[in-house]
Amino acid sequence: MTRIDAKFADLAAKGQKAFVAYVMAGDPNYDTSLQIVKGLPDAGVDIIELGLPFTDPMADGSTIQLAGQRALEGGMTLDQTLQIARELRKEDDTTPIVMMGYYNPIYSRGVDTFLAQAKEAGIDGLIIVDLPPEEDDELCIPAQNAGLNFIRLATPTTDEKRLPKVLQNTSGFVYYVSVTGTTGAAAAQAADVAPEVARIKASTDLPVIVGFGVRDPQTAEDIAGVADGTVVGSAIVEKIGKGEAVADVLAFVKTLADGAHRA
Repeated sequence: MTRIDAKFADLAAKGQKAFVAYVMAGDPNYDTSLQIVKGLPDAGVDIIELGLPFTDPMADGSTIQLAGQRALEGGMTLDQTLQIARELRKEDDTTPIVMMGYYNPIYSRGVDTFLAQAKEAGIDGLIIVDLPPEEDDELCIPAQNAGLNFIRLATPTTDEKRLPKVLQNTSGFVYYVSVTGTTGAAAAQAADVAPEVARIKASTDLPVIVGFGVRDPQTAEDIAGVADGTVVGSAIVEKIGKGEAVADVLAFVKTLADGAHRA
């Protein structure tokens, strides 16, 4: 059982939905990023989604693209991203960390080397958005064999023919993308999301977490109410990009977590 599996079991026992927060590693710099990551669990975050900066983030809207640029311009690397996880693990051995990013930096490192380093650093799962199920032998299967969950995205355009392929090697949870487009592109609507979540849950026992388009506590509550939890990224990253104080960023995160936990 991974930390992700354990977290969902604990939440289910409490009758609570999950709140997942996305932040870009190294944004606006390493030290501030580390402070934010370390503060997320106390702000109510159940799972940390840690962005791996990349030069061509095709699934991300401008807010997260700019965060990646800030991180890269500040010298952020894959090694430093893993170091943030290590630093959190020194004081928190239970909050799951999911690394979200793109395959190129992992391929450049070498899959076996990367997986060993990620496992040692305390990474629990991967979301690699540019590796489709047809490429599962490339990273998904090796990751699962190494003890990491591989989390797949389902979208409004994932039809009944495609869904079984998407789900076949997914573990940890399914990430449902609530809107067609990039991160931060549009607002999520619970009425639209609910039947899609039900459709996915009819085909899997995995929790279904909904992200993209969740920007405020009420939407977090509404979306978590029709799923097993919700993800907020762009709204948090936006505040970091504006240079808001770490305490203010974390206070905002807590309002989102409280919203999701009310569901």
